[in-house]
Amino acid sequence: MKSLLVILVMAIAAALFVAGLKQQWWPVPRQWNPFMPLVVSDPVTPVTRWKLKRIGDDRQACLAALDTVPEGGLDYLPLKDYTPVQACPLSNVVRVRSAGVRFNHSFVARCPLALAWAMFERHQLQPQAKAVFGQPVREVWHYGTFACRNIYHRKDDRRSDHATASALDVAAFTLADGTRVSVLDDWNDDGKRGDFLHRARDGACRFFGTTLSPDYNAAHANHFHLGLRGFGICR
Repeated sequence: MKSLLVILVMAIAAALFVAGLKQQWWPVPRQWNPFMPLVVSDPVTPVTRWKLKRIGDDRQACLAALDTVPEGGLDYLPLKDYTPVQACPLSNVVRVRSAGVRFNHSFVARCPLALAWAMFERHQLQPQAKAVFGQPVREVWHYGTFACRNIYHRKDDRRSDHATASALDVAAFTLADGTRVSVLDDWNDDGKRGDFLHRARDGACRFFGTTLSPDYNAAHANHFHLGLRGFGICR
């Protein structure tokens, strides 16, 4: 009987705690409250990844989060759902034209991918560039997001994240002074370039569902695969 009473009390306490967080009955910093919307400039906490996942395919919640990116941190255009290739319709997508960095060309991405990039760039990519090189990244070179195909182009395998514009393949970074850091050329570098690339890969793992690098396999020798599928796959 006592054990049942304890369980009941704990259940009531848990319910009151959750209700308190939702209703903000007591002050909990926004970045620690799982029921508060994601704000890109907030400090990253263990709750941040959960907030990113919770947004999922909620278009309005994702666009609202993108609108919290500080001015100059993301230039994007929401797009209507469309089907560029018959077998690969695209939904909940935006066109990313620039961020805090320039891109070698704009790209279409599912909204949560653009949001994950904004979080990664602000909280990991630029801080790591400044820590290693003393300067920020100015430009990012990528191979794109959308390709209507299965993984590794295998006929009988599952669809790639690229089939829904849910992954970005990043090949290189250009620093403010023009220095180019390439995944293909510098991953195994023993100096600052290799250090930066490994830091960037590890930092991306905090925001993308799947982060793949040259450590994963030969197919990724020349780029980082930053995808939405998965939950913290980091190779």
